[in-house]
Amino acid sequence: MIKKHWWKALGVVILLYVFTMGMLVPLGTGIVKITPNNVRTGESIRFEVKGYNAHFKDCRELRAWLKLDDERALGAEQVEVVDNQSLFLNFQFPSYLPVAKRVQDFTLVLDNELDGTAVLPSAVFVTQDSIDPEMGLKAWQNTPIEKLNEQWTLSFPFRNILAETIRNTYFHVPMWFSMLIILVVSVVYSVRYLRKHDLKDDAIAVAFTTTGILLGVLGLVTGAIWAKHTWGKYWSGDIKQNMTAIALLIYLAYFVLRAVFEDPEKKARIAAVYNIFAFINLIPLLFVIPRLTDSLHPGSGGNPAMGGEDLDNTMRMIFYPAIIGWTLIAVWISNLLYRMKHLELRLLDD
Repeated sequence: MIKKHWWKALGVVILLYVFTMGMLVPLGTGIVKITPNNVRTGESIRFEVKGYNAHFKDCRELRAWLKLDDERALGAEQVEVVDNQSLFLNFQFPSYLPVAKRVQDFTLVLDNELDGTAVLPSAVFVTQDSIDPEMGLKAWQNTPIEKLNEQWTLSFPFRNILAETIRNTYFHVPMWFSMLIILVVSVVYSVRYLRKHDLKDDAIAVAFTTTGILLGVLGLVTGAIWAKHTWGKYWSGDIKQNMTAIALLIYLAYFVLRAVFEDPEKKARIAAVYNIFAFINLIPLLFVIPRLTDSLHPGSGGNPAMGGEDLDNTMRMIFYPAIIGWTLIAVWISNLLYRMKHLELRLLDD
């Protein structure tokens, strides 16, 4: 029994691992915000910085920079720690910047021996009253960013806006991957039915399509919850959300179509053709159209997904097993649905 159903146990164990690690592994140190974030050249500014999971007060030395580019940065003149999650930084900005821009963004970099290095991209925007790159080169006093502390701990990266919701990566995204795998299987069996006219193939196609749509709905729900915490609304009319809803509605029509016909052969034949049609439409709706227009969703509008900015090595240890786990559980559910359908077919034969 165990040898025959080992993959079911594996799916359960993997998802238990995903739930445990996904919810319990802490986030790394991050920078929540810096105020003010708009300043002018020639001023001495005192910034207030809020950290996350930081140890500002416990560390021996804390250094801070406002990074202009890979070679140039301003070092903080004074660092005043309030507590582990907040501090004040004093920076003196020159009268000119060595760039031909009216407004230049700077990245905040914090470093200490306990937390390692935390980065907040485009943290401060500096406006020049006059643009003169040559004067900027003369006035610029560079403070190189060097000898950074590298700390590796079992933690997820802190991403601005996402914060703790980054854990949804192990549920929302793997569900979509599993949905696609399951729907591919359903299409394969629909094609097999059109070739062999075996109602068992149709039953398998129905079972896998049902499970695929279940995963799609769960993916849409978890995505809406994520959107509420990151975009401000459950449904903002984003192109990715709209196209996903259309794709799922097309698939839901598959079940409506099956309910119209009573003859099993006719129902199976028409449903198989429609299933192929629905899957063909799924590709442009989910992967092509969102990439052709602007979208808040990663992977759309030229915004890459699943790269180094989305997953680090620690997250990959949980993300890829999550895809396998959700897929195995989905196959298990599909198998149960098929067995129920198979029993119905045997009753019809009898």
